[in-house]
Amino acid sequence: MRLIEKVWFQGHVAKWLYVPLLFPLTVMFAIISFLRRIAYQVGLLKRIKISVPIVVVGNIGIGGNGKTPTTLYLVEKLTEQGLKVGVVSRGYGSKAPHYPYQVSHESNAEQAGDEPLLIFKRTGVPVVIGADRVQACQRLVDLGCELIIADDGLQHYRLARDFEFVVVDGKRLFGNGLLLPSGPLRETTSRINSANCVIVNGESSWPCNGSKLSIPVLTMQLKAKQVINVKSGVVIALETFLTTQLTRDKTINALAGIGDPQRFFNTLEHLGFNLALAKGFIDHQAFTADDLQAFSQDIPLLMTEKDAVKCAGFAQDNFWYLPVDADFSTNNELISNVINNIVRLVPKSI
Repeated sequence: MRLIEKVWFQGHVAKWLYVPLLFPLTVMFAIISFLRRIAYQVGLLKRIKISVPIVVVGNIGIGGNGKTPTTLYLVEKLTEQGLKVGVVSRGYGSKAPHYPYQVSHESNAEQAGDEPLLIFKRTGVPVVIGADRVQACQRLVDLGCELIIADDGLQHYRLARDFEFVVVDGKRLFGNGLLLPSGPLRETTSRINSANCVIVNGESSWPCNGSKLSIPVLTMQLKAKQVINVKSGVVIALETFLTTQLTRDKTINALAGIGDPQRFFNTLEHLGFNLALAKGFIDHQAFTADDLQAFSQDIPLLMTEKDAVKCAGFAQDNFWYLPVDADFSTNNELISNVINNIVRLVPKSI
């Protein structure tokens, strides 16, 4: 974890240097962010309405909060309702030959970005990336999509939206509560109440009675059922992998290039693995074979699905990844109501 992230989320002693030093920039960021949002609200800046409903899955801070598992869940449930769903993403870190760029079976993580490629490989629905979300959404409309899910993009106000999810990391929450760069927030926590639904990823003490949220709150857990070999695609049930695949007291190596690598490592330990070497990288790390030289090939190397799409080109036999699924079983009725409300946004489904 970078030092600045330790300041944001762990109260590192360096906060006494960083926060005062960066606070003038935070004030400037807050003013610009506020004025920009107001400009869209009063019409000084134009919002573009796409001809199909737009559902945004985003957050008010930086880093991994569980947006991609949420997007995967929504794609699955809405597709089950008979809708042709598409996904739009900025494609952070991508180097596509052109934009908007439609992710395909020939795409790699460098071209498409890790999360868009993951979503396409998992779901098979049309996925288009581009900094201009409006243009990317129009491409999806041209492909026949009836509803579009915007993976991230809560602050992309130029794109008009019909439904907003705000995903909150139940463990890290809002860090020190400050806006960038003194803290991890893009917008203040009051922004949450203007969304349609908030999803809390993992067990959390938030929201408490004093939070005064006026929108539905769903609790999401990330569940793992299997492991998949990065090189061969072989799928093994998690319990089988734990009992028969490992020979050294369930010992593995692990890596994670996500917003909170320690969360992944804690999950592995909770599942029963013993971690010989666990190495965290920055979010969206562009892996090379050299980055993985420290890991022994004698025991399995377990990584996230997001990391696997970037390591596929140089995968070894001992590379495995742990796909996770969003589980809303504690909120079955509420999530069903939310899904039904989204389905009703599509005219033919009324």
